[in-house]
Amino acid sequence: MAAGKTWPPGLLLSYYGDDFTGSTDVMEAFTAAGVPTLLFLRPPTHEWLQRFPGLRCVGLAGQSRGQSPAWMDANLPAAFASLAALGAPLLQYKICSTFDSSPAVGSIGRAIDLGVPLMPQGRWSPMVVGAPRLARYQVFGNLFAAVNGVGHRLDRHPTMSRHPVTPMAESDLRLHLGAQTPRRIELVDMVRLRQGADLQSLLGEDVPVVLIDVLDEETLAEAGRLIWQQRGAGLFSASSSGLQYALAAHWRREGLLPAQPGLPVAAPVDRIAVVSGSCSPVTAAQIARAAQQGFACERLDLPRLLAWPEAEIERAVAAALKALAEGQSPLVYSATGPDDPAVLSFDAAAAEQVGCGLAALMRRLLERAPQRLTRIAVAGGDSSGAVASALDIAALSVVAGLAPGAPLCRAWSDHSARDGLEIVLKGGQMGGADFFADVRQGKSRHVLTSAAP
Repeated sequence: MAAGKTWPPGLLLSYYGDDFTGSTDVMEAFTAAGVPTLLFLRPPTHEWLQRFPGLRCVGLAGQSRGQSPAWMDANLPAAFASLAALGAPLLQYKICSTFDSSPAVGSIGRAIDLGVPLMPQGRWSPMVVGAPRLARYQVFGNLFAAVNGVGHRLDRHPTMSRHPVTPMAESDLRLHLGAQTPRRIELVDMVRLRQGADLQSLLGEDVPVVLIDVLDEETLAEAGRLIWQQRGAGLFSASSSGLQYALAAHWRREGLLPAQPGLPVAAPVDRIAVVSGSCSPVTAAQIARAAQQGFACERLDLPRLLAWPEAEIERAVAAALKALAEGQSPLVYSATGPDDPAVLSFDAAAAEQVGCGLAALMRRLLERAPQRLTRIAVAGGDSSGAVASALDIAALSVVAGLAPGAPLCRAWSDHSARDGLEIVLKGGQMGGADFFADVRQGKSRHVLTSAAP
């Protein structure tokens, strides 16, 4: 750390994740950079916080991405208030880097309107969505994402343009967000950012949302500088993990963070258990590859799960236990991509029931496995929330890197059988074709490091 330059005492940032996979993504970004971070699965108590002295960031994993504005009104204010009370100068509502949202489901605009009043001295609400390490880019307010090295505007993205719940029909985030909130929305584009943006003309008592373009490491660090230097007495920000990458890039440039070797590499284990509720084509390819690599892949019968959940869960548990007894790694999944006929007519209630089914399956599997499972993986944001919530886990910390946005985590729990469990919560778009084998082998690919940009 450079002489004369220090962080303020205490927490630097607290955040609420709109789903569990995104919450671990934030934790990974800060942990890799050297910012001690812990993610809670329920509002942290003083006793739990006391167990981890030296924390600089605290997160709370949520499941608001699939919820209505009415649900947000009932649940987010208390969650935000519990985090604001921790006293960090930045309070974040962590959103997905593909901006999953609509006025009716997962409204980012509603979350902003609920969160801004909790940081009453703030005169702007910055928003960083682009994250180059995750192949997400915002240029002149439009969001792009790369798939297999090919960039797509979000409204033409092969997955997000056809998302079953929140399809992306508009890549200009000013327009997309403008349908979710009456709040003024401004933009600091990449040209102004590189020239040293002056915020004074944008600030106001109405606390506008200010989108900040991020295309590369230079604009990333500039976005971090702008937010950190203009944080005042405190800011509320709805941002992806691009906010963490931006702040870390600025802090490294200022000498507040030394160069770090990145995240450790995990040791291999002989078997893991996987459940997947993802409808992403990325996950579908990973499941197909896992079958070729010796995983015992078992498809859930969704009509049967919805009609007779207990019978179908028990059938899948029996198949998974049989695989474990034979030395295989079971992988139970509900769909193979967005065109899977089983999910084409799915609604939010059916998706929730699948998540609950996968959660019950994993809980029973952990309880009944003849030898204790030490590592598990869950694919899909909603499924990850359902499974993690069902396992009596109080908090998670990052222990190793696997793929950007999907780290290996350690579970902290008062339940002795869960404490120390290793778990990966993978978003649908995350990871390469060999992801599940990499989880089993502890093999890291493109592990995040905190080398200077």
